[in-house]
Amino acid sequence: MKTPNHWQNKGLCARLLLPAGMLYSAATSLRLKIKQPRKVSVPVICIGNLTAGGTGKTPTAAAMAELLRECGKKPAFVSRGYGGRLCGVMVDPKTHRASDVGDEPLLLAREAPVSINPDRFAAALKAIENGADALIMDDGFQNPGLFKDLSFLIFDGAFGIGNGLPVPAGPLRENFSAGIKRAQAAVIIGEDRHNLVEKIKDIPVFKARIVPELPALVSDKVIAFAGIGRPEKFYNSLREKGIEPVATADFPDHHFYTRQELEKLLEQARRQNAELITTAKDFVKIPPEMQPGFKVLEIKIEWEDKNKIRDFVAARLAAKD
Repeated sequence: MKTPNHWQNKGLCARLLLPAGMLYSAATSLRLKIKQPRKVSVPVICIGNLTAGGTGKTPTAAAMAELLRECGKKPAFVSRGYGGRLCGVMVDPKTHRASDVGDEPLLLAREAPVSINPDRFAAALKAIENGADALIMDDGFQNPGLFKDLSFLIFDGAFGIGNGLPVPAGPLRENFSAGIKRAQAAVIIGEDRHNLVEKIKDIPVFKARIVPELPALVSDKVIAFAGIGRPEKFYNSLREKGIEPVATADFPDHHFYTRQELEKLLEQARRQNAELITTAKDFVKIPPEMQPGFKVLEIKIEWEDKNKIRDFVAARLAAKD
């Protein structure tokens, strides 16, 4: 799903959807109260959020794996494997495709082993069996199945919390204050344009930014497309690197491209003598034989103070031991 426009304001559409949003929020709260999370033998770090749509969880999860390795750990990811047909497997990036395991797990498998299962506790056990001594939940803050030793809430500084209403009236997955109370830390990615630091009380706030890595381009004209929660973030990343797309194409979040859609994009690029560029999350969903026709903008997280967040994580790991 692409982020709806009404999530930015409290207009008529948001007000009409608010009763459904209140039911959604209440259901989330009830689910968290009645289900008891199960613990595993290794520390579990959750990279989650309070808002639907792209906040930067996946690149933050990848950056967390690097921090854990620097702390002497062998991390693995646990994921529900959204969009994939397989369950209860360790992701093999050499043989699995996005349609098998989901787009985000396939991306994360480049950084560390990934165990997928909608049952996060079962996914955690499998990852531990395969040698992990620390686990990272990519998403799952509202999933009560697995006990979390440390939960980070990720916020997009440019978007904030939108209109502050629950889904579908707004972007909130649960009550903001209740969610903050269950977390141990927050990460604001990019400029804090909505004064989130003042809204997030009683937990440490770390800051980071997304660093795009532009591929080598032959043409000075590009057509950009993306199937993510907020495609404009991707287009702005290109602009930050001095690339103004001659055309853009938005697709729903987690969209699986048909061959017809990809061929249509390739034909458009030929007509306009342009190159096609997309996100890493979208690129993994392009069939391997077609990938040479597309370029990818890789991104990574750069911490404002890497030592500070690494020391924080190390202290929490020591407390777990």
